[in-house]
Order: sequence, then structure tokens, then C-alpha cells
Amino acid sequence: MRRGFMLSVCRGVFVCSVLAGSGCAMKPVDSFTLEVDLPANFRFKSDAAYRPATGEICTLPKRRGKRPEDKVFDTVGKPVANRVSFEVPLTETVDGCPLVLRSITFDMYAKWGERSTDIGGDFAFINVLDRLEEGMAGMPESGVQKLPGRCQWLFRTVGPKRAISKVLKCNSLDAVGNLRKARAGGAVQRDELKDKTLRMALEVTTEEWPYMGDNWVRFPQGWKRCMGKSLEDQYAFCRGNTTDFKSIKMPDGRECDIYPTCAE
Repeated sequence: MRRGFMLSVCRGVFVCSVLAGSGCAMKPVDSFTLEVDLPANFRFKSDAAYRPATGEICTLPKRRGKRPEDKVFDTVGKPVANRVSFEVPLTETVDGCPLVLRSITFDMYAKWGERSTDIGGDFAFINVLDRLEEGMAGMPESGVQKLPGRCQWLFRTVGPKRAISKVLKCNSLDAVGNLRKARAGGAVQRDELKDKTLRMALEVTTEEWPYMGDNWVRFPQGWKRCMGKSLEDQYAFCRGNTTDFKSIKMPDGRECDIYPTCAE
């Protein structure tokens, strides 16, 4: 049983990159280096999905729970910005069926405060295509393809005491650094990746915005929460009323009239 498990582990280069010295020393011929630049206090759990190659007639059986054809790898959050790196196979064979890498999904988590519950999450997605669509940028001559992204904290109030909470949102950037509507990640061409480096570089902006529109009014000192229908109205849309507001509860317990400064 133990031996079978180790043989299964050795097939996944993600695990091999972590378990150095476990006997998994061979690097697959058809692989590439995946690098992820993470802001401070960011971590992720990722899933690389392998499916039958285009034109293959074999199919994978339906499964419940874990899929042996998917590769999963984790990172540990650090208090400083850091880069993590993995060797990713481009192909795999499961139950005699030739598979190719189709996508990589990143479930990202980050801390926005000191409490254990002060955590937000979002996900990034890399689509691995047979061919890129016209106009999409491919692998440069440097051999390092970059997928830049920017994350931002969106604040909101929760519960009858209107406690501040935050939501993480990560989007991709275009070639000149402008924010795109698409989530972080992007699309790459599979046959351009062999022995190359794919780098998803994430940054986080210090500027925060409301999670929803028409809930807050901006002032020079910060944002005020609209009154809505009453103090008990948790949705509290402004609907043109920009003079009546209600207090909020800060993460440190203070009751304030304006976020984030608490100062008029």
C-alpha cells in the first residue's frame, strides 16, 4: 500500500518539487517552470487539470472526489512578498489514456487584518490552449511569459452592528499595466511552454473601494455608510440621500462614522 502510494506521488512533479530527496528526482521531458509572485500574507492552493488531448478517442471514467489526473499543490503564506516555483508536466497518462494540461486554477487566500477570521479569497485561472486566439501574446524570446495581475481589497459592512469586513478581488493587467475586467491569470499555448517559464506576478494595491455601489459616500477623510431606510437596514442603499449616515464598527472594536480614518 505504501509502495503504491509513493509510485503515485512520483508521477506528480508538483509533489516531487516539495519532497526533494524522496526518490522523485527525474524531471519530465515535457514540462515547464511555473512561478508565482505573491504579495505579503498571500497563499494559494492550486489544481492543474489534465484531460484527453485533442483527437484522442479515450475517455476518463467518471469519479467522485479526488481525480488522479489532477495535480494539486499548496503554498504557505509569508509575511513578506515572495516567489514560489514548481515544475509542471505538460502531459500525463492515466488508465492508459494520454492526457494534456488543460488549465491551472489557483484558490487564493490573503489576510487583511490581525484576527484569524480576517481572511479574504479569490481565484485566478490559466487556460492552456492548443492554439492562442489571434491577438493574444505568446512566449517571448526570453523564454519567460509573464501574466501580471493586481489584487484589491473591497470593504463592506456585515451584521446588525455594521462591522467592517473585506473581500479580495484580483484581475489581470494588460501589456501596459492597465487593469482588465478578466480575473488574474490568462491564456497560454501549450506547445510554447516546454522548458520555458510561465510567471504569474500578483501585486496588491493599498487603495480600497466599497464592495458594492451606492452604499457609501466619499469624503476627503474617507467613506461614510449611507443610512438607507433605517439603522436596521443592512443593505442600506443611498438612493440619492447623501446627508444621512450611520456608524460602523472597525476591526479593532471602535465605533466610527467614517472609514478608514474614524476622523471627521
